[in-house]
Amino acid sequence: MSKQKYPLLTISSEIEQPYNYSLGRYGGRLLKELKHNKKIVGIKCPKCGHVYVPPRQVCGKCFVKMDEFAEISNKGNLESFTVVYFSFLDPETGQKRPVPYGYGRIKLDGADSGFLHFLEESDLKKLKIGMRVEAVFDENRTGNFKDIKYFKITKERNPS
Repeated sequence: MSKQKYPLLTISSEIEQPYNYSLGRYGGRLLKELKHNKKIVGIKCPKCGHVYVPPRQVCGKCFVKMDEFAEISNKGNLESFTVVYFSFLDPETGQKRPVPYGYGRIKLDGADSGFLHFLEESDLKKLKIGMRVEAVFDENRTGNFKDIKYFKITKERNPS
């Protein structure tokens, strides 16, 4: 049986894919605290004591329902990071995100899970795993994760 060869066909196009995502009452509580009080809240497992940020309904370790909210520090340690050089359209503003920008996983003081967010710094030579960072809040908060503009590097020493 002979194989027929077909030319490779490439098609480029843009597609819009709108969606809605509900954070529920747990995530809603975090967004309300960010907007109204410039505070970050997590939720604590009644069995193992693990504190999750952002809050969620069931503990990933114990599989028990959680309902004890806890105020979390706006400072923490940078656990991992990347610098992004690819711009994208921000779905909230419709504007291209300026590049480069830093993005990292932050373990906030008082939390046991990591929190992903933008970093003020985008120079790879200035970013280090374990460095201290602090949330900078937007003055015009609207009740979303962007109420934290970014995390900035602090001169504070790591408490651990």
